[in-house]
Amino acid sequence: MSVWDDLELLVDSPSPLAVNPNTRGTVKDKANFKVDEDVSLLRKAIEGLGTTEKTLIEVLTQRSSDQRQLIAKAYEKATGRTLKADLEGDTHGDFEDLLVALVTPPAVYDSREVIKAIKGAGTTESILTEIFASRSNKQIKAMSDAYLAETGRSLISDLQSEVSGDYGKALVILAEVLYEAGEKKWGTDEAKFIDILCHRSIPQLRQTLVEYKNISKKTLQESIESEMSGNLEELLVAVVKCVKSTPAYFAEKLFQSMKGLGTTESILTRIMVCRSEIDLLDVRAEYKKLFGSSLYSQLESEVSGSYGDTLKHLCGQGD
Repeated sequence: MSVWDDLELLVDSPSPLAVNPNTRGTVKDKANFKVDEDVSLLRKAIEGLGTTEKTLIEVLTQRSSDQRQLIAKAYEKATGRTLKADLEGDTHGDFEDLLVALVTPPAVYDSREVIKAIKGAGTTESILTEIFASRSNKQIKAMSDAYLAETGRSLISDLQSEVSGDYGKALVILAEVLYEAGEKKWGTDEAKFIDILCHRSIPQLRQTLVEYKNISKKTLQESIESEMSGNLEELLVAVVKCVKSTPAYFAEKLFQSMKGLGTTESILTRIMVCRSEIDLLDVRAEYKKLFGSSLYSQLESEVSGSYGDTLKHLCGQGD
């Protein structure tokens, strides 16, 4: 039986989208945090002859996101330059992308990933699916605010103009966190799925998943996979998976990003940074359960250099 078919204990387990940050993350506030000391360490690492990657990794992976924001402000005050710009100037490739992600506030980072996904020729639906299926309403609201501040445009209106069809409609509902259930009906079979899944209350949805299987003898995910295709299928399946177990969803995404020829670094970076203060301990546990090896050992064999070292620091070795 697949992890996604097991609905035992689902209704009574805590909501995966309501995890308190800092309780199941691998990165927490550093005790005895001294912002000026960290700024001094970073300046030496960046301004000296050759960049000292080890210092950058140790400082930026062992401070919480809030602490990194304090460091970034103090750094700019001390140097007249932004930490982001200096990291971009002194590092490169995937390592640079990862460090820049670490010094970017989470809501701003999400909004920039969405901007990248919908601008240019073609839309990167897989990024939109991952973000909108897995973020809590509070996170989506913060991302929408950051998107408006960054672009001067509403996230909803950009999604409506850039993403079409039922997939676009479903994304817009997930983005409209204040949307009232039942306000709009489209009258198609797809619309019923979208209506139920995207106007989400996790406890109600979990009850629905259990009752659906009792009545139809197959899971809602199996029904979606047999009735739909393409981006809409992927989005609704992702929503169902996140309702069941967000950590298992991300464990699967991490595994897929590292299997086969080549590693998809952009996915690795986004998941490891975004979940490091939310539920990466649980993602690690699910990874071991699903794939039989630890996430840390998989990172060790798949990614190398300063980029790999940074990811392993974020992961932590505990299993």
